[in-house]
Amino acid sequence: MRLGMRMILGTALFFLCFYTSTMASDLDGFKGEKGEIKISGGTAHIPVMKEAARRIMTMNPEVQISIAGGGSGAGIKQVSEGMVDIGNTGKKPSDEEISKYGLHLFKWAIDGVGVIVHPSNKVRSLTQEQVKDIYAGKISNWKEVGGNDKQINLYSREETSGTREVFWKAALKEGAIAANANTIASNGAMKATVSQDPFGIGYISVGHIDESVAAVAFDSITPSSQTVKEGKYAIARGLYSTTKGEPAGLTRKFLDYLFTAEGQQIVVEQGFIPVQ
Repeated sequence: MRLGMRMILGTALFFLCFYTSTMASDLDGFKGEKGEIKISGGTAHIPVMKEAARRIMTMNPEVQISIAGGGSGAGIKQVSEGMVDIGNTGKKPSDEEISKYGLHLFKWAIDGVGVIVHPSNKVRSLTQEQVKDIYAGKISNWKEVGGNDKQINLYSREETSGTREVFWKAALKEGAIAANANTIASNGAMKATVSQDPFGIGYISVGHIDESVAAVAFDSITPSSQTVKEGKYAIARGLYSTTKGEPAGLTRKFLDYLFTAEGQQIVVEQGFIPVQ
């Protein structure tokens, strides 16, 4: 009886191991591959890019993936000039850019852009008009919006930033940004700066918001993955990867991986909204 049970268990274990070893993986396409993928552009994209690259290179060290930031404008420029294989952007390239450089777009996530302040700031909700007036310089003291009697330190992004563009269009309705606004180079730098300035205000990708800063409700809606997904939060955009011409080889496989179940799970884990 014991021998029979051991034979049954052994057989079951064999088939379980065999099944597990032969199950298709979303990374299977990279087996036996060798080469390099160069990626640059939007900083909101970086957490997803890095995690996808880590998994691919762990499975196959013969594939090397380099990732740089620089903003959406840099991503479009560098991929158009052939400097990188993939250019990431949080703003859709213009029809002229798409036509001139033969760009192909791949939208693999949806992101929100949230207003942030220092965790000690008691202002946790602003209307769109208040945000517009703050960024235009019409409101310059926190006491005007229910905070302490302190000057507002204004932080914005560079003009080529996709994060800036969606914020400027959706939150500011293409209104003015005061000349005294401090320019910050990336989502990560913006978060770090505001986290150290009790009187600062800025904006970052919702996927970058954590306990080091405080999210500010916009027209009573708090920026979060859930409110963006439900369409309640107004300041949202697509996250794109672009290539010059139809992608092939490793570049094609990397982009395809972002749309697999595993790739879209990475999107969710990094605080963004999947498209699949």
